[in-house]
Amino acid sequence: MTQSPVFNFHPLTAPKKGNAVLLIGKDLELGSIGRTLDEASDGAVGRAIKAADFKGELNKTLVLLAPSGSELDRIILLGIGDDELSETDWLHLGGAAMAAVKGFEKASLILDLAKGDVSAASASLFTMGMKLRAYDFDKYKTEKGKKPEEKPALSAVIQVAEYEAAQEAWQRDAVVSDGTLLARDLVNEPANVLGPEEFAAKAKALEELGAEVEILEQAELEAQDMWALLGVAQGSVRGPRVAVIKWNGGKEGDAPIAFIGKGVVFDTGGISIKPAGGMEDMKGDMGGAAAVTGLMHALVARKAKVNVIGAIGLVENMPDGNAQRPGDIVTSKSGQTIEVINTDAEGRLVLADVLTYIKETYEPRFMIDLATLTGAVLVALGNQNAGIFSNSDEMCAQLSSAGEATGETVWRLPLSKEYDKMIDSTFADMKNTGGRWAGSITAAQFLKRFVGETDWVHIDVAGTAMGSPKNEINQSWASGYGVRLLDRLVADNYEA
Repeated sequence: MTQSPVFNFHPLTAPKKGNAVLLIGKDLELGSIGRTLDEASDGAVGRAIKAADFKGELNKTLVLLAPSGSELDRIILLGIGDDELSETDWLHLGGAAMAAVKGFEKASLILDLAKGDVSAASASLFTMGMKLRAYDFDKYKTEKGKKPEEKPALSAVIQVAEYEAAQEAWQRDAVVSDGTLLARDLVNEPANVLGPEEFAAKAKALEELGAEVEILEQAELEAQDMWALLGVAQGSVRGPRVAVIKWNGGKEGDAPIAFIGKGVVFDTGGISIKPAGGMEDMKGDMGGAAAVTGLMHALVARKAKVNVIGAIGLVENMPDGNAQRPGDIVTSKSGQTIEVINTDAEGRLVLADVLTYIKETYEPRFMIDLATLTGAVLVALGNQNAGIFSNSDEMCAQLSSAGEATGETVWRLPLSKEYDKMIDSTFADMKNTGGRWAGSITAAQFLKRFVGETDWVHIDVAGTAMGSPKNEINQSWASGYGVRLLDRLVADNYEA
């Protein structure tokens, strides 16, 4: 796979060779280093701006090749616009810079403004944007398939006034970006490579960072009466797993916070089989579990001061002589019975049992589940926001704030008794789908029946975890959505 860039932070100096990226706003004023480079090139920078009619708009670039009077190979102007930059702006600015220098062996990124210094936090976010943009899932490309030419990793020198503080901030942000890239890798992997057993092994590998990981297999899941989850898995030759990842970084005895991920490694729809067109995308139906795994990587690697549980339910939903049928009734771990109306509404069955297990075993302070649960959320919100549903106004407010800060935005959708009635069953306590209308809401109402009085949020990431629009920080099919969002939620609200 494409090698990740190597980042080093240095004080502001005028580079003499190689490639230099300069920040410039709509006022077209350069910082002190930019002015020095312009003078060294006999005003080539200023002339190029005028000749190209460059406006300095946010994330726009202008490339000057081999400017006269200078030994630099290139000077790249990167527009920052004229407004105060948000955290997301700095992140995306780094992505735009990475796009401009990708393929180079060395580059100096000069974070120097005409109107004041760039903060250490902004420099770190800029660097995170570069790292996220550099990601490319090309591990299965071969020479015959025109595999991209292997090149040395980019050596990027981030020049900023607060370079020592920026280096310190990057120590934290680097592992959060690692967690995001881990989530992308998991979603991008084909299902023949990443089954429940292999996914569980990825979770188990977090023990190398200091986590404690328990893997529940078929016999343990049967002993735990997880018959809703097991019903989904029974059509596949590959057995189910539940991975429970534990990190105790907070005070001893404090109730943990819990994150639960849907991990359907491939979803054919089961007996209620999906149409063939686009079914290959269902390798990504474990985007929620991928996000939880990436989040736990980030929290454990940065030694977050909190007690936290990450749990992922891993199954494959296949049509088979042993697969569950529409009309079957299963008894969940909670004791509640479920009539399976549609075997393609399977993720909620997996989550129901894992939510119950975590609630009863660990008595968490709250539970947040993430799942690529419904196509209906795409109809409602497109790819721009994840839908959230909750029994806690406070947690929704915290998530909305974290979403605005990170750019991984959310939008709250309703829950009510009227919607809940839509999943009442004639033959069991509930049915697993309420029909076509309000599909995302009735799915959330289903999950709500398994959380009791515990504070809970359900995040439907069907539109954001995979196939979301490409942008400055991601050119991959898998986005890694949720890792940065939930890391920020924890950092802002729950760390000691």
